[in-house]
Amino acid sequence: MALLDESAKGVYVIAVTPFADDGALDLESTDRMVDFYLGKGATGLTVLGMMGEAPKLTGAESNTFVKRVLARVGGRVPVVVGVSAPGFAPMRELSESVMAEGAAGVMVAPPGSLRTDDQIYHYYEAVAETLGNTPFVLQDFPLVTNVQISPATILRIVKALPTCVMLKHEDWPGLSKISALRAASENGERRISILVGNGGMFLPEELGRGADGAMTGFAYPEMMVDVGKAYAAGDVERAHDLFDAYLPLARYEQQPGLGLTIRKYTLAKRGAIASGALRKPGPKLSSSDIADIERLIARQTRRLAEIG
Repeated sequence: MALLDESAKGVYVIAVTPFADDGALDLESTDRMVDFYLGKGATGLTVLGMMGEAPKLTGAESNTFVKRVLARVGGRVPVVVGVSAPGFAPMRELSESVMAEGAAGVMVAPPGSLRTDDQIYHYYEAVAETLGNTPFVLQDFPLVTNVQISPATILRIVKALPTCVMLKHEDWPGLSKISALRAASENGERRISILVGNGGMFLPEELGRGADGAMTGFAYPEMMVDVGKAYAAGDVERAHDLFDAYLPLARYEQQPGLGLTIRKYTLAKRGAIASGALRKPGPKLSSSDIADIERLIARQTRRLAEIG
């Protein structure tokens, strides 16, 4: 598999980590999940992300899971691995391990201690030094990291560090940031891939601002795939119609704290994984939550049938 580069586009699904009801890593469901995502048209996969329960895995489990995903993918699509860590030694160790197994690149989020533009820049300068020739994704998710990265700082990083090949854009609101970065590239600054997150909640608008696709994990990845295809074909109205059909469930899935539980419940219902269990600690759905989800799925199905 070729290494990740600035031309990356499409839908890189943020994969969940399947667990059995007792909390054990479920490798059979890992295979099933990979087949499900690829069957829905995923351009790539991203594992050990923030919604992949990475902090709940041991180092050995992380390596086992990534190895299993890569084996099942078999080089059909690129796989990006989250390697964010409190220190550079574990970041380097995990990165070297997954790249040796065939990963296309890694993703790094900034630690919450960074406050100034210079601190952010020098952190990623050290990340690039730590990772060597490994291409990496800069994860910009201030709602979780509490680190605000300005377009000027991103451009500074991109200009100085050639191994930074992608921005995972999850600022909210952040449409103006995409516009600023694309305006800069049109004026001669280096252009990198921009894939967006936040469950695809703003995908049509983000594509309109110049995003290259999505890197997120909504339980219906075909939404991102089909919206992206319609947009690329110039059928913007159809892209919005498709998005609107999925929006109520996507909105429900974005609830802070409960979102991953909703996502895994839906993926289990769809047959992508055997169990919707989160590894402890984690919330559980109430009967009322489940009733809400089932109602939203039924309404979504009817709306999609109307669109055709």
